[in-house]
Amino acid sequence: MSRILVVDDEPTICWALQQALSEDGHTVTVSSTAEEALQNLEQLSPDLVMLDVRLPGMDGLAALNHIRERAATTPVIVMTAFGDLETAVQAIHRGAFEYLLKPFDLDQVTHAVNRALTHSSSETPSTETAGNVAETGQLLGSSPAMQAIYRHIALVADQDVPVLITGESGTGKELVAAAVHRYSKRAKQPFIPVCIPAFNESVVESELFGHARGAFTGAVDHRIGLLEAADRGTAFFDEIGDISPSLQVKLLRVLESKVITPVGSNEPRQTDFRLIAATNRNLEAMVADQSFREDLYYRLNVYQIQIPPLRERTEDIPILANKFMRAVDPQGRVTLSDSAVEELTKRPWHGNVRELRNVIEQAVLATRSGQLTADCIPVVSSSIKQPREAQPLDNLEQTVRDWVRHCADSQSDGELDSGLYDAFLETTEPLLFEEVLQLSKGNRQEAAKILGIHRQTLRDKMKKHQMD
Repeated sequence: MSRILVVDDEPTICWALQQALSEDGHTVTVSSTAEEALQNLEQLSPDLVMLDVRLPGMDGLAALNHIRERAATTPVIVMTAFGDLETAVQAIHRGAFEYLLKPFDLDQVTHAVNRALTHSSSETPSTETAGNVAETGQLLGSSPAMQAIYRHIALVADQDVPVLITGESGTGKELVAAAVHRYSKRAKQPFIPVCIPAFNESVVESELFGHARGAFTGAVDHRIGLLEAADRGTAFFDEIGDISPSLQVKLLRVLESKVITPVGSNEPRQTDFRLIAATNRNLEAMVADQSFREDLYYRLNVYQIQIPPLRERTEDIPILANKFMRAVDPQGRVTLSDSAVEELTKRPWHGNVRELRNVIEQAVLATRSGQLTADCIPVVSSSIKQPREAQPLDNLEQTVRDWVRHCADSQSDGELDSGLYDAFLETTEPLLFEEVLQLSKGNRQEAAKILGIHRQTLRDKMKKHQMD
């Protein structure tokens, strides 16, 4: 089998890895320092190195540089219990094949090791951007969920493929998108946020694709659109699930052709931008009910990053709260008490990080003491409508709206033909009758009573729909 060099100063980790990998038939050598590992590297010529970040003496990231210089084709799996975005990006940019977060289970290790050992040397990650990493912005958190986000950002940033970011409102989707751009090869080029729902429907195409002079009333000069402004950089489409079916078609065409045509112009323009999209909606369900194009969905969903809601990573709340406190109180006049932390971690945070920030800012500005206690935390107004589980009526209403739009979009001129009502009944009546007949256990008289129609009317309609 393969020769594996494990570099970690924790004896229990080394023992567990040695036992598990030996059982799979590998020969495992253990080093407790980076210096010892580099000596073993020369002597053993391992097929794989598993390297901890925090080591006595030379740290793991510095050792990684030396390993890449001496054994450029040997894959390295970086391990750490102190994951953050900076460490993840540095590791990947310096040539790490994989980034594992402690504690990990042995199945996860085995999977990573097998992938690394079958990895072609020609696919070794580039180190061109090593040592040239920007600040991490406001992405904060040390929870396993956030460390997984950091890992995703590090892995996909330089891949130059579309990224789909999903999560509830207020979870920080734009911050994640900006981080992917910041650590990518396009980092020196523009990052252009695009929020389609914020635009008036009559001007959305002009905003996206630009317009020529005289294209419409008020178009007194040529204007480039947001997609052209993002040329060589990144376009971030927020709330991608809310764009109209007609705009979905046009966006798909741009993604496939890399060409845009300004409104009122016959001159197409080449453009090269990376698309990162975000949504708080279930696009798979929208594809299933035909309110979102399947081909566009697969174009967007090359790599997906799911951001968990704040209530599922409550260990990050004190870190975020302290960050927001310092933004309002840079002198550190106010501190966060244990009771305040307890109160904050109990809340559901339907508005996620955005809501937490608002609450902390209000609390700091209102407090007159040097400590923020539970009593200082403002109560969320009951007038604010909180998210609720989707109800059947919600889905029915959305389905009807989507069906009407689909009928309109299927027409070449976008105008509906007459007979829409009959077509709707032709589609929905059989489904309604089937469900009611199931409820009445096939009793047509009872079904007609539930429907509020005469039994003969039900019989005639079922015959019309060939349900007899």
